[in-house]
This record gives sequence, C-alpha cells and structure tokens, in this order.
Amino acid sequence: MTTGSTEKVNGARALIKCLEMEGVDTLFGYPGGQIIPFYDELYDSDLRHILVRHEQAAAHAADGYARATGKTGVCVSTSGPGATNLVTGIATAYMDSVPMVALTGQVPSSMIGNDAFQESDIRGITQPITKHNYLVQDPNELPRIMKEAFHIASTGRPGPVLVDLPKDIQISEIDFSYPEKVELRGYKPTYKGNLQQVKRAAEEIAKASRPIIYAGGGVITSNAAAELVRFAETIMAPVTTTLTGIGAIPTEHPLNLGMLGMHGTKYANYAIQESDLLIAVGARFDDRVTGKLEAFAPNARVIHIDIDPAEISKNVPVNIPIVGDAKHILKALTKYVKCCNSEFWLAKIIEWKTEFPLSYRKESDVIKPQFVVEQISEVCKDAIVVTEVGQHQMWAAQYFKFSEPRTFLTSGGLGTMGYGYPAAIGAKVGRPDKVVVDISGDGSFQMNSQELATAVQNDIPVIAVILNNGYLGMVRQWQELFFDRRYSCTDIAGSVDFVKLAEAYGALGIRAEKPSEVRPAIEEAVKSGRPAVVDVIIECEANVSPMVPAGAAINEILDLED
Repeated sequence: MTTGSTEKVNGARALIKCLEMEGVDTLFGYPGGQIIPFYDELYDSDLRHILVRHEQAAAHAADGYARATGKTGVCVSTSGPGATNLVTGIATAYMDSVPMVALTGQVPSSMIGNDAFQESDIRGITQPITKHNYLVQDPNELPRIMKEAFHIASTGRPGPVLVDLPKDIQISEIDFSYPEKVELRGYKPTYKGNLQQVKRAAEEIAKASRPIIYAGGGVITSNAAAELVRFAETIMAPVTTTLTGIGAIPTEHPLNLGMLGMHGTKYANYAIQESDLLIAVGARFDDRVTGKLEAFAPNARVIHIDIDPAEISKNVPVNIPIVGDAKHILKALTKYVKCCNSEFWLAKIIEWKTEFPLSYRKESDVIKPQFVVEQISEVCKDAIVVTEVGQHQMWAAQYFKFSEPRTFLTSGGLGTMGYGYPAAIGAKVGRPDKVVVDISGDGSFQMNSQELATAVQNDIPVIAVILNNGYLGMVRQWQELFFDRRYSCTDIAGSVDFVKLAEAYGALGIRAEKPSEVRPAIEEAVKSGRPAVVDVIIECEANVSPMVPAGAAINEILDLED
C-alpha cells in the first residue's frame, strides 16, 4: 500500500524523500563519483550531512548516533573503496545489533560485473555482516526498498541493512509514492512471547533459592531498563550485565553486580557459578562471558529471553526459552512472579562484594588509569561514555558509575579499535544535551584521529580522554602474562604528541602527567565547549584486573598487580 499522491522525481531525489519520510535528520558520509547524483540533490535538502574524513568513521558515527538515540543511523559512501571502507563499521553494528542503513553508490547497471573503475560487489562482501542488503535494479522499486530497509533494520533484533545504488538508478525518473507499511513474508518478529512459557518461568523462579539475572544489550535495545529493574526488585535477584548491557541497571543499585566474564567483577562471576537459576535477558552467552562453556553456571537451570530464536541454546542449553521482546516479556513475567526465598543468597553476595571489591593501588606520583575513569565519572556525571577497544574499555566498564541506559557505547562483539571517537561524534550529534566523552587508548585513538577535523568543522564538542601508556595495552598485557613479556610490536611510546595533534586540527589539547592534574584537565575540557583532547600519561604497565584466562572457567580468576 502506498501514499495517495505521486510526484515525478529522479532516483536521487526519491532517495532524499524516502529518508525524510522515515524521519531521518542526520547523515554521516563521504561523497564520490558514483554517489554524486544523491549529493547533488542533498545540496537543496534540509537533511543535515556530517562530512567525515574516512568512510569507516561514517559507519561508526551512524552507529553511535543509533545507540545513543534509539533511532536508525544512516551512513553514505560512494562505490568501490568508499563502500568497502564501511565494512568494519557495518560489521561492528551487526555484532552488537545496532539499527543502521548504509547507502552506497555503485557503477551504472550496465557496467556491473565488468570490473569498472571503483566497482566492488558490496552486496556480496557484506552479506555475512548485514541483516539484509539490496542492489536496486529498478528505480521504481526504490521507495519500497527503502521502506523495507528501515523496517528490517529497526525491528526484531535490529541490525544494519545496506542499499546499493547504481548511478543510473539515481538519475532515472520515477513517479514517486511512498509505501505506508511493509509486508514481508517470512519476516514476522515475535514480540510478546508465549504466555505458557512465561508462566513456566514464573514457577521456576518461585522454586529458586539462588537466582541471578544476566542482562545483555538486548535490554537496552528494547528500552527495557525500567522493566528489568522492576523485575529484579520484585524477585529480589541480583543482576549482572554484559559489556553492552551496562546501563540497564544503575551502577549503584544494590542489586547490581556489575559486569561478568573475563574482566567482570569477582562477585558477579562467583554468583553465576553458585546460582541455581540463571535468567538471561537479551544476552547471547558469548565467549567473553562464559569462559569454558561446560563449566559455566554448572548448577543452574536456565531461562533465556531473547527476540532472536537463533540465539536460544546456541551456546548454552536452555531449560525454558521465551522468544520475544525483553520489554514485553519482563512486564508479563513481573505480573506472575513472587519474591524468591533468597535472603541467604543476597547475604552471601553482600559478603562477596565486601571481600572482593574492585580496587587498585593508589599512588601519589603515578597516574593510575582507574583513577582517571573515577575522575571522569565525578566530573561528568550522567555523561555518555564511548570507548575504543582495549584496556581502557575495561577500566571504563569497571569504574565509571552509570545511572541510565544508552550512556555506555562500545564495540562489544567485534572489538573494533577506532570505534570510539567517531561514535562519540555520532552520539553528540544525536544527543546534543549530553556531555560526551570518548575514553580512549593511545593506540585506538590513532585509528581514526582524523575525525578531529570533523568535530572541529561541525563544532561538535566531543571530549577525548586518552589513557596514554605507550603500548597497545591489552595485547601487551597478554604478552606479559602468557608470552614471557616478549613485547613484540606493541611498544608505541612517543609515536605522536596528542596535544599538538589536537591543536593542529583546531581542537583544544591538554596534557596531564601527575594525578593532581587529571581533574583540572577534565574540567577545563568540559568548560571549553570545544572539541578537546586530554592526553593523560598513565602507568605504562598497568593491567586490567581481575582477569579470567581464555578457556578457563569464570571463577578461575587471576589477581594481577595493579
């Protein structure tokens, strides 16, 4: 079914109108030969376009925008290398179930398959890392395809959808009308869940004496944080979250155990291993969480709530599966459950929290990375925190105090260095009311540091705090622990002066070399209202602790010198 009126426009103009009909307000992109017709129409449009300096950054920025706002992010590139440069960002969004529509130019239809200049089979390349993708072959199909692309990207388990646009499609004239709804045979996501399964889960919860809730990024995706907290308080069960689930329950909530897994809290991991009922909500039992699979939660029956049926029993056998949206199911489940008989269990968890807190050795002459994160947390309360990938990512997850969802953005599944700064730009564009801080490492920041130009040109006051230890820190930590300190190709000390780099782009650059300089530097960056880089020289061989070695059970925890 389509809207009543039609209008004769070219494909590029039709594409603009489709974006407007979908409520898109911002695009992140980079022009090139095969997408010029679209950019020509964009010239007269009210859509905001953020010109990045690398297409990978366009995808990450669209990702950050989507995670921070809950809307579908949009990125644009030309054909060939422009399209392939999006791939890492698309894969990042796919692994973390982020709604995104990627628009790519393509050589004219008559030249596809002839190895034309800047041709690539971007549909084939992205097939494994998109929820769906399209090559537009008929300009009259463009409105339907765009309607479907946004529908697929944002419904069910969200994910990226790519639309490849040959140049001739962009310049062909069509009678434009936009579909009012989408009907796709075979794509009918389940939202409400099976009531009998919900009741079975409620009965199982009533029998449990050591229940634990394991919450993943799906809770945040479904906007179910409030329902999660209400459910946890109803049954009085502790909650542990995945990396991408951080923010689903406030850090300081008494039932919050923090993150579990490889670099999770000891008490979260111990609680998982001692539990008799594991209630997984919007989580996929990935290897960084479970460690040795056969040793994970060995005494627990498992309830798994997830909108994607493919995740049920994929890694861990499930006793009671409930397929559906976390928000709907948590609401329904809360109606039927009662408080568990878990007073002894909660007392035991308080005992573990007291005995095994997150901690580090404070020093007066050396800046500890954990201290930096604590200072950011105090100065930038309720900020959106974005990270790159590595040690700093784990310290941010462990030591920043989050109070609401969609305020911790990080590459969880793919582990993409270079994600943080462009994603922070996207988050700030989407949530201009929020302070946005990219907590970075000196290695990761250099992956996309050219986006300082994007932030300055567009007056996007993102703050990058670089925990500068002169190493590719997480790899160095593994080399220290498991490869006899053979630091092969991980020493990058002195590779760049980040203050001068920031100033060269027109941003504010500040350096902190002593603990007493950290807080004033962060405060200055916030007060400046400008894009800012705070280069913090931290202890060079600080380790992320606790740590579970790869392949070990999650209660086989190393205590590292920190």
